[in-house]
Amino acid sequence: MSKQGEGCCEPLSEEPLAKEQATELATMFKALGDPVRLRLLSLIASRPSGEVCVCELTPAFELSQPTISHHLKLLRQAGLVDSDRRGTWVYYRVRPETTDRLAALLASVSSEQRAAAV
Repeated sequence: MSKQGEGCCEPLSEEPLAKEQATELATMFKALGDPVRLRLLSLIASRPSGEVCVCELTPAFELSQPTISHHLKLLRQAGLVDSDRRGTWVYYRVRPETTDRLAALLASVSSEQRAAAV
């Protein structure tokens, strides 16, 4: 079994998730389960510079700045984004180690389903 934070986990067909892994991954998927947060992550990830100021994110939504900040806080707590304060503004960037981990889990599920269908 892999340690938490190392890679992701064994393919689900080989070994079920440990309780801690399931809890951590569920937090990430829960954060992505909201359309606003999923879109925020997409907006951050799609920036060529790799980061974006909150001042650029807020106008993309018909939501107040405190609501956007709340959604960004949940993405941060789930480990999906990091942030840095520069003066009065906060800049966000995706944490590739976390998104790669989720992608690896989903890819292992998808490839296992394809293999079972053959």
